[in-house]
Parts: sequence; structure tokens; C-alpha cells
Amino acid sequence: MPESKLENFVFTVMMAFVMVYAMICYNIALTIGGMRDAVLLDAFREMMIMWPVAIILEMFVFEKPVVYLTKRLITPETPILLIILIRCSITVCLMCPTMSLIATALFKNFQAAGFIGTWLQTAVINFPMAIGWQIFLCGPAVRFLFRTIFRKDN
Repeated sequence: MPESKLENFVFTVMMAFVMVYAMICYNIALTIGGMRDAVLLDAFREMMIMWPVAIILEMFVFEKPVVYLTKRLITPETPILLIILIRCSITVCLMCPTMSLIATALFKNFQAAGFIGTWLQTAVINFPMAIGWQIFLCGPAVRFLFRTIFRKDN
């Protein structure tokens, strides 16, 4: 997909925006007992913090481990779709607990259950949403949009 540092940055910014926005909406909806129109606007307050955090984590902390782990699991014969699924899954496995940790520290009321308990619960609740959203909706949509923007005419 991305072939240059600029393309990689743009792809990361796009993917982080869609993933973080959806996960914030999901967590707000869980907190208030359901999805409401107001959630879609309320999410932008947390986005100002969590979107840059996700970009920084992806580009400077997790990109190399994700590439390394993906290369350990594939062969030259591995179909591109499987490579994409492996890379997305590894990314979610690393980003979800980390972003849940940060969100717990910044936005959760963890006084009653304790910080670690609240973080673990948040990560466990977020993981199925994050993996499903990444594989079935966000990932394909962002990759399509990215290919459209950076179309290489041969």
C-alpha cells in the first residue's frame, strides 16, 4: 500500500482517525447506555487527544514490531489478503490494550474498581469491536480511499 514516507504518514493519519473515532463513539455509547446522535459530536473532544496519540504510537512505537511479526508469519507464497489480515490483527493486538490504557488513565472513572481492573475490562470490551471494525469496515474503507487518492496511473 504506502510506498513512501509521505504515503505511510497519510495512511496512518487516515486509519488512526477512523479507528479512534469509532472506538471513542463505542466507549461513550457503552458508558451512557446506548448510541445517541450526541455521541457523534461528543467523541470529537476525546479525538483531540487520542488521535495524535494513536498516530504517534503507530508510527514510532508499533510500526517496526508489527512489520517484524508479520514477516515472521508469512512466506513469499502468502496471499496479499492474508498478509493484510495478519498485519491488521497484529496492529490491533498491540494498539488496543495500549490505547485502552491511555483512555483509562485520561477518561475513565477507575476509583471504584481500581486502575488495572478498569484498564483490563476496557481492553477486553474494546478488542472485539476493534478487530471487527478494522477487518470488516475501517480497514477496507481506508485502503480503498487511500488507493483512490494515491492512484498510480501506469
